[in-house]
Formats: sequence, C-alpha cells, structure tokens
Amino acid sequence: MDFRKTFDKIPEDFDKYRPRYQEEVFREIITLCELGSDKKVLEIGPGTGQATEPILKTGCDYTAIELGENFTSFMQDKFGSYNNFSIINADFEQYVFDDNIYDLVYSAATIQWIPEETAFLKTYRALKPGGYLAIFMTYSDETSLNINLRSEIDKVYKEHFRVKRRYNCKMEYKNALHYGFTNFKYKEWKSERILNAEEYISWISTSCEHITLEEPYKTNFYMGVRNAFMSAGNKMTVIDTIPLYLFQKPL
Repeated sequence: MDFRKTFDKIPEDFDKYRPRYQEEVFREIITLCELGSDKKVLEIGPGTGQATEPILKTGCDYTAIELGENFTSFMQDKFGSYNNFSIINADFEQYVFDDNIYDLVYSAATIQWIPEETAFLKTYRALKPGGYLAIFMTYSDETSLNINLRSEIDKVYKEHFRVKRRYNCKMEYKNALHYGFTNFKYKEWKSERILNAEEYISWISTSCEHITLEEPYKTNFYMGVRNAFMSAGNKMTVIDTIPLYLFQKPL
C-alpha cells in the first residue's frame, strides 16, 4: 500500500471536512512573491485544492503536480475553468522538471511525504534565482481547552484504534537552508473551531490512519468517541495554528 495515496480514496469527504487556510497566509505569500500574470507557480500535492484558488486568482501561470488520480480529476473539475490552471498527474519524486522556471513553489501539508533531499533539491532546481519556496500546514490542538474530553478520547484510542501502519512522516522544514536556500522567514496564525461529535468524527476520518481503520475496530472506535463527546456536552474547541515557512533561492 502506498500510504501517500490513502487520501485519494475519499476526495469528496477530504474536500468537505478538511479545514481551510486563513486569508492572511495567502496574502503574505502573494505579496512577498509579487504574484501576477507574469509569474509561474508550482503547487505540490494540492489534494482537492484547499490552498489553490487564492493563488490562481492572482492570474499567475499555475501548475499543480498531484499523485492521486481521483484528486487530479477533482481538481480539473473544480478549477478547469481557469485559463491559467494546469495539473500534472504524476509522482513529484519521479517527475523531471525543467530548471529555473518557477517563481514560487509551494506545499500545503504535502512536502513532508517526500524525502528531504529530494524535496529540497528538486524545488531548488525548479525555482528561478530569486524564487521562493513556501511551506505551510495546519497543526490542531485538541487538548488545551478540552483536557478531560481529550483524556477520554485517548482511552478510546488505546482500546479500539488498531491500524496496520502508523503515520510517521516528519520533516525539519528549516533544513531547506542546508540545500542552498536562504532568507528564511517564519510567521504563524491561530484560529479556533468549535466541533460537535459528528463534525469531529468527519474531520478525523479524513486523516490517513483513520481512513485505513477496519472493522471491528472502526465501529467501536467511533462509538467510543461519540460517547466521550456526549459525556462532555458534545463540544470541543480546537485551536488551529498555521505556520508558514518561506525560503528564497539566491539571485
């Protein structure tokens, strides 16, 4: 099983239940890169396009590279009406890009699936001198404002959550500086979501491990999560942090 293709099984749910990114993230990238019709942009692994439309609307020459066939079709249906949109259904690790062609390469919660050396060397080579690499994602804190509820959910995980493979993708994003990038910038934004049991379950069901959860564990796991929510007033406040890492290829 190619764990990277897990999400491609549920494009509609992925698009519906994954949280969106704040406008400030895109404003920062667009302003720094001075995006417009004269700029070429590559998005790595767009999924269903949670981070796509604000970039497309700048009028830039936009290309996405997406491994999943279902995601690729979904993206084509969603954004195909934009005359500046194109998408490549291919594996970033294997695809051969021309050198020095993009003004911006960016990843929204995708690049960590790629081995570090491949990710940073290929993006560096594909960027024009002076071009930018932007990396961002969402980190969700379910514990700080829900200590008792999270404790009960952890018990449910311990008792019922059994999967054949665990998510173990990790990347030290600042290591891009070891591959020639410079001018590192970091910013982050925070927001809150209030979820009930069904909203919470719909959200976590789009993560790779939960997609692969099989019976009899699946039914018992989600029943346990619902029961934990009901005992806590059917409410969880999630604090989302969106960190943005920006790097530049030297002129």
